[in-house]
Amino acid sequence: ILVLDGDGNRLAGKYYGDFMKAASPSSPENGASSGAAAADSSSADNATAAQSVEQLRASFERQLQSKIGGIAARPDAAEVVTVLGKTAVFCGGSAPNQGGGGGGAGDVRIVHIGPSGESELVLAHLVEGMYDALGQLMGGATDRNMILDNLELVFLLIDEHCDGGVILETDGHKLSSSVLLRDEQESRMGEMGMEGQGGGG
Repeated sequence: ILVLDGDGNRLAGKYYGDFMKAASPSSPENGASSGAAAADSSSADNATAAQSVEQLRASFERQLQSKIGGIAARPDAAEVVTVLGKTAVFCGGSAPNQGGGGGGAGDVRIVHIGPSGESELVLAHLVEGMYDALGQLMGGATDRNMILDNLELVFLLIDEHCDGGVILETDGHKLSSSVLLRDEQESRMGEMGMEGQGGGG
């Protein structure tokens, strides 16, 4: 699940499972290395793997943007593209002739990506529900600045929509209500924590 601005920059998003992960570096053929050397090698391999995973995802997102850039998908009619054998379905965006803002100031896009065999209709239903919820949470303004100002709500929305790759809710109204309720509960818990720390005199 990705939330991209008009230039294809990731504003928020989550990858689940082994999706878009590079193969881990091969282990040494001889297992006779010392423990310290193995630990150093392992931490270096982990850092390299993490860096290459992020590079792989960034490359995928650039290719995705090259396909969907300039396409505006209505909130109730998601568009479908194929990128590197993956099915990508998105809502939002602004066509080049609509933009007076430039620099990614137009509507953001919500993109759901699945394997090549995934049903486009299912992905479209998911992305339309999430885009509807995002519009409700942002008061109808889904531009880059509004998203960045309310990034916490966007991440809560992703969590309410999908947990560990398992879809929890698709109805836009229920999603936005759940996010607002959870945000209110977290704010209340934070206030109670502050009162508990301040009232110990």
